[in-house]
Amino acid sequence: MRRPGSMWSLETLGRVRLSRHFFMRDFLYSEIANFHRLQNIPEHPDLAIQTGRAFCEALMDPLEETFGRVAVRSGYRSPTLNRFGNENRLNCARNDHPLECHIWDRGQGRDRVAGASVVIPWFAEQFDQGRDWRDLAWWLHDHLPYSEIWFFPKLCAFNLSWRPEPLRRIDSYIAPRGRLLCAGHTPAETNEQRQARYRDFPAFRGISAPLSCQS
Repeated sequence: MRRPGSMWSLETLGRVRLSRHFFMRDFLYSEIANFHRLQNIPEHPDLAIQTGRAFCEALMDPLEETFGRVAVRSGYRSPTLNRFGNENRLNCARNDHPLECHIWDRGQGRDRVAGASVVIPWFAEQFDQGRDWRDLAWWLHDHLPYSEIWFFPKLCAFNLSWRPEPLRRIDSYIAPRGRLLCAGHTPAETNEQRQARYRDFPAFRGISAPLSCQS
């Protein structure tokens, strides 16, 4: 695909289907870009599509199929837009931050990363009524091949990221704040305790094989 330097090619990029449920257009809208009249266009569209496709097939589709609609709060950001957001303190990490997941068109091989900030309306309603964010966190841990997850207080939104070699790390800005899990450490709760938290969740749909590293 040629660089989307025109409306025609940008429209073509938006129509690219990343997975069963998601198109590239679902991840291109940016409130920062809209408010500050900036463009949000990949520098390397083919790489953004390739990495975004892996992200959607592995993580976003199973969420959509299990919980219904998943709302994308912040998806892809171009390096230029993300740098602007960081320099102006708009809740964007540095472009070279090792956990920055919104820039999909950087890195090669195992260094690729793609992610988005998402909300699951089905859970957000329960969260507003006092449900523990860790119920969802442990469900994600036990069912999806995520790399990193960061939870935020508003709507229990969370950054969800994919890498070829996942880090398996969960952090939260919601009380109890801090690190819930990181690679190489045994979860603080047993399988039985974790499963009890999400026993009332919808039946899982999506990828069928559990991860060997989920325990």
